[in-house]
Amino acid sequence: MAGKMRFLLVGMLLAAVLVPFAGAAEGDEAGQSNVTNGTMPSVPQVLDVIDKATAAENLEEDQAWSGPIKMVIVFAVLAILPSLLIMMTSFTRIIIVLSFVRRALSTQNIPPTIAIIGLALFLTLFTMAPTFSQVNEKAIQPYLNEDMEFADAMTLTGESMKDFMIRQTRKNDLKLFVQMSGIEPPESPEDVAMHVAIPAFIISEFRTAFEIGCLLFIPFLLIDLVTASILLSAGMMMLPPAMISLPFKLILFILVDGWGLLAKSLSLSFQ
Repeated sequence: MAGKMRFLLVGMLLAAVLVPFAGAAEGDEAGQSNVTNGTMPSVPQVLDVIDKATAAENLEEDQAWSGPIKMVIVFAVLAILPSLLIMMTSFTRIIIVLSFVRRALSTQNIPPTIAIIGLALFLTLFTMAPTFSQVNEKAIQPYLNEDMEFADAMTLTGESMKDFMIRQTRKNDLKLFVQMSGIEPPESPEDVAMHVAIPAFIISEFRTAFEIGCLLFIPFLLIDLVTASILLSAGMMMLPPAMISLPFKLILFILVDGWGLLAKSLSLSFQ
C-alpha cells in the first residue's frame, strides 16, 4: 500500500503552496483573528497529517488510519492540484492573451475554446520546462528513490515554484500584499512567504496579460474603424462592419505569422 501511495503522491509535490514555510509566520502575532493575519498551520502540523495518511504502517495499530481515509485525503489534494498549478504557472497569462486575440479577431468561437485551452497548456509546459525539470531533479526523483523525506521534497518544490513566481511578479504588487499581510518586510523578495507570493503573482500576471491584450487589440480596432467609416461614407449603414472587416483581420494576422509571433512573444516574456 505504501509503495502505491508513494507514486500517487508524486503529483502532490508541486502543491507546496499548501505547506507555508515555517519562517513566514514568525512575524505574525499569536491570537490575531483578522483576515490578513489569520493563523496558518505550521509545517510540522501539516506534515504530521500527511505522514499519518502515507506512512500508517510506522504508527501503532490503534493510531493507523484506514485505507479509505487515506484515499480520500490523497484524492482531495489531487482534486485541487490543477487549480493550484494553473495559478502558480504561466497558464494564466497565456490563456488571457489568447482569449484577447480571439476577441480582437471577432471570430467568436473560432478557434474553439478547447483548442485555446490546449494551446495554452502546451505553451505552459514549454515555458515552465526549466522549473519543472528543476523540481523533478531536486525533489521528485530523490523522493521516488527514497533518498529524501516527503517534507524535504515538498520544501524544495515550493522553493522552485516560488523562485519562478517571484521573477515574474512586479515589486509593487509584492509590496502591496506584504503590507496587507501585516508581516515584517523581508530583506529580499526571495524571503517572501508562499501565501504572500501567490496572490501577488496572480495579480501581476493579470496586469501583464491585459497590457499585452490591449496592444494586440489596437491594429484590429483600427481595421474596424476604417471599415466602419467606409461603410458609413458609402451609405451602407445597415451592413455590420465586423462582417466586412473579418476577412481583412484574418489576412493581416496570417501575413504577419500571427500565431508564431504570439507564441514566441509569450515564451520570451517569461525569460
